[in-house]
Amino acid sequence: MIRAFDAFSLPVLRWLDPEDAHRLAIQGLRFLPPVKPRPDDPKLAVRAFGLNFPNPIGMAAGFDKSAEVPDALLRLGFGFVEIGSVTPKPQAGNPRPRLFRLERDEAVINRMGFNNDGAEAVLRRLAARAANGGIVGVNVGANKDSPDRVSDYVKLIETFAPVASYFTVNVSSPNTPGLRNLQEGALLDELLGRVIDARERVRQKAGDTPVLLKIAPDLSLAQLDDVVQVARSRKVDGMIVSNTTIARPSTLREEMRAKEQGGLSGRPLFRLSTRMVAETYVRVEGAFPLIGVGGVDSGGAALTKIRAGASLIQLYSSLVYKGLGLVDEIKRDLTSTLLRTGRDSLSEIVGADAATLTAEDWPGM
Repeated sequence: MIRAFDAFSLPVLRWLDPEDAHRLAIQGLRFLPPVKPRPDDPKLAVRAFGLNFPNPIGMAAGFDKSAEVPDALLRLGFGFVEIGSVTPKPQAGNPRPRLFRLERDEAVINRMGFNNDGAEAVLRRLAARAANGGIVGVNVGANKDSPDRVSDYVKLIETFAPVASYFTVNVSSPNTPGLRNLQEGALLDELLGRVIDARERVRQKAGDTPVLLKIAPDLSLAQLDDVVQVARSRKVDGMIVSNTTIARPSTLREEMRAKEQGGLSGRPLFRLSTRMVAETYVRVEGAFPLIGVGGVDSGGAALTKIRAGASLIQLYSSLVYKGLGLVDEIKRDLTSTLLRTGRDSLSEIVGADAATLTAEDWPGM
C-alpha cells in the first residue's frame, strides 16, 4: 500500500508548491485506512527515557505541527511521532513563501516560524486520541510576541503533561528571532529549571513525562560544553541533536535557492549533525540517551547516526525525496545488520564510533 501511495503521490507532490504539497500530504494521511502496521522485529525495540519504542525511527517535529495525523503516521510504521512545535497561542508564522526545496541537493530550507493551531486545539486532538496508545511526543516553543518566553514553555508543560509521551523543549529553531539565545548558559539554566519544576508539579496527576532538549547544530564546542553541563545538572531525560542549520555548505548545487533565509535540513546536514551527535554523546557520558536527526535518508545513514551515539533517530526532509517507504527500508536494513553481525539489539552499537568521529577534522560547511 505504501509503495503504491509513494508511486502516485511523490510526482504529484513534487510538482506542487512545497507548502501546498505538505498540506495535501496531511490531508491524504487523514484518509489513510485504519490498518494495523506489521509488527516490528523485536530486535529493533529500544528502551529510552523510560519509554518502550517498538523501533527507533521517529517522525521529526515540523511535519505534523498541530497533531492532525499522529495515528496515521504510527500506522505507517514509525516507532514514535513528535508533533509541533506548539505555542500557547495560535500562530500564523512567517509570510509565504517560507519553504523551499533544493532538489539537486535533496535538501529543504524553511523559515516557517512556529506556525500552528495553538495549545487549545492541539490539546483537544491529543486528548481525543489518548486511548490509541503509541508514543507521541510534544515539541514546545514560545510565541514570537510573548513578553515572557520561559513562561510559555512552563504553561505548555502544565497543559500537555497528561497527553504527551515526552516533551521536547525547542530552543534551537532559527526562525523565531532571539529564540536560540535560550541555549546560552544562565538563560538555559533558568528555562530548564522552571520546565522541570513544572513537570514535577503535575507529575502526581499526569505521571512521569520525560523532558528532552533540542539543540542547534551550529553551536561551538565550548557552547556545547555549557549546554550539556546545564542539561545534566538540571537532569533532563535526553537531548535531540540537531535542529536545522543556518550554515550553507559550499557544495550546495542549488545556489540560488541556497540564498533563502531559514534553516537548512536534509542530506547536506548529515555530516555536521552526526558529528554533533558524537560530540554530545562523549560529553553526556551515559547520563541520558540522545535522538539523532539530520539527513537520515537510508539504512546506512541511520546506522551511522546510531554508531555516533543516537539511541533513536528522526527524519522528515528525506521523505520529500524518498517517500514513506523509506521507513520500512531503514527498518529492514537495521534488522539485516543486526542479523549479519550476530547482535541482539541496537543498544549494543550505540556510540561505537563516537570517539573516532570526534577525532576527525571538522565537517566542512
